[in-house]
Amino acid sequence: MTIKLICACILAFLISTAFGKYYIPWLRRQKAGQQIKSEVDWHQSKSGTPTMGGVMFILAVLLVCLTVGFPSMLRGRYVHIFVLLFAMVFGAIGFLDDWEKIKNKQNLGLTASRKFLLQLTAALVFVLLMRMFGHVRPNLYVPFTGHTIPLPEWLYFTFAAFVIVGTVNAVNITDGVDGLATGTSIPVCLFFAAVSFAWGEEYLEQGIFASAMLGGLAGFLVYNFNPAKVFMGDTGSLFLGGAIAAMAFAYDMPLILLSVGVLFIIETLSDIIQVCYFKLTHGKRVFRMAPFHHHLEMGGWTGKKWKEKELFFLFGGISLFFCIISFLWVFQRYGI
Repeated sequence: MTIKLICACILAFLISTAFGKYYIPWLRRQKAGQQIKSEVDWHQSKSGTPTMGGVMFILAVLLVCLTVGFPSMLRGRYVHIFVLLFAMVFGAIGFLDDWEKIKNKQNLGLTASRKFLLQLTAALVFVLLMRMFGHVRPNLYVPFTGHTIPLPEWLYFTFAAFVIVGTVNAVNITDGVDGLATGTSIPVCLFFAAVSFAWGEEYLEQGIFASAMLGGLAGFLVYNFNPAKVFMGDTGSLFLGGAIAAMAFAYDMPLILLSVGVLFIIETLSDIIQVCYFKLTHGKRVFRMAPFHHHLEMGGWTGKKWKEKELFFLFGGISLFFCIISFLWVFQRYGI
């Protein structure tokens, strides 16, 4: 099992980095550049940077699941394929969004209502599929207490759809600074891979997917670290959000997203608080700009203007800390 997890990670890293060497120049030739929002004026120099770079780690994860995960498929174990297909559906939604932006030469893609409807449909289909194959149960495991709360089926599906759509969009919001979503998500994938190692062979397939995500993202980071040569785009960020949400359900502990995804939650809440407060006070703001990483870039409440590399290490370090704490709370659930 250990060898397979290591192989999945290394192979995904090599595929992602090798593919990027040829894919990024191709994106430039296609003029698939990202348009930057006018209000984020200090990022205007990034305008035209190739987007849809998420295809790099999506391809890496796909190939790893079909190769390293092939023996599991022969034994009739497909949970990693279910998670992959679900994430790819969200990646396809993101691709449509990116395509609209490139075609219209602006930072506006699919309408919010269209994206929400597509995401909600995908979330419900995924949870129903996982339930049919016995990979999830209508119970909520509470990681920090060890208790399990039974729920009616309808309530569980409603909860699952809300969590999945919320997670996907939270990751998407975090993707606003070079390497930020990548660096924040790598510890999360490492957490899930470590859980598979601790819980044993029964969770091998989930571990293969998590390890592939870890390696694929690390390979993508080679090109996405500041100054970024490519952005993941909504193609990558929606796939990434879908993958993280799907892994939480594949391990049957969706509530773990509250801790491993704490920065995604902070980013989302900052956006919600800003909009609500702005409307209630007729123009006043809590943050200099939302989401929270832009607030820090503009000087926050202290006056210190955080640079992109500083934000990368800050968010990555906090994410790693919470992932370690989360692992210490859950590794003995099924582990020896």
